[in-house]
Amino acid sequence: MSKNKLHKFNEMETFANVFQPEFDSVFRNTCDLKGSWSKHFKNNNPIVLELGCGKGEYTVNLAQSFPNKNFIGVDIKGARIWKGAKFATENNLPNAAFLRTRIEFINSCFDVNEISEIWVTFPDPQLKKKRASKRLTSSGFLNKYKLLLQPNGIIHLKTDSKELYDYTMGVLSFNNITPTQNTDNLYNSEILNEYLNIKTFYEEQFLGIGKRITYIQFRLNNESLNEPPQE
Repeated sequence: MSKNKLHKFNEMETFANVFQPEFDSVFRNTCDLKGSWSKHFKNNNPIVLELGCGKGEYTVNLAQSFPNKNFIGVDIKGARIWKGAKFATENNLPNAAFLRTRIEFINSCFDVNEISEIWVTFPDPQLKKKRASKRLTSSGFLNKYKLLLQPNGIIHLKTDSKELYDYTMGVLSFNNITPTQNTDNLYNSEILNEYLNIKTFYEEQFLGIGKRITYIQFRLNNESLNEPPQE
């Protein structure tokens, strides 16, 4: 491990806005955080997740824009979330927090109906067919999110991967879910607004090489989602 990464990991241990539960607690679904996030934030405001948050750009920008909501960035890469956590600490953003864990264990960390909204920002598209279940918008993950989300909770997917965009649209269509908004070219669309215009570190790189950014906003229905047949 490099000295820089070690420094970041050590500094994160001092941040009050970073939570790093032990693997055993999330694996066995005994995580103390579950159902208790309002105690950390000291209010009952809506809680919004950024899954695969990377450096936490959406987490901190949304926290600045919406002081009456609480935001939690989730990622397994500690050296990445350090940046967002440090920014939130230094800029006194009490409504921004970060959780270091695998998204596979998300239901160990949040209770039923504890979340009002989810952002999935530039996840690994897992393009190989045998990796489809690892995609963060697969039916398996969407069924996990459904347990966390309050009724009519919103999910956002923002990605440079046209393949992941098409796959997600296919999952929704197969399960009779109509997106409330979608575009395969966000920066040339009428739905672009100041929140969709927030750019992550990776998005800046993708835009720099001319890649289109896609976006889907949707709500889940009351039925369990199924995976469409692989072509």
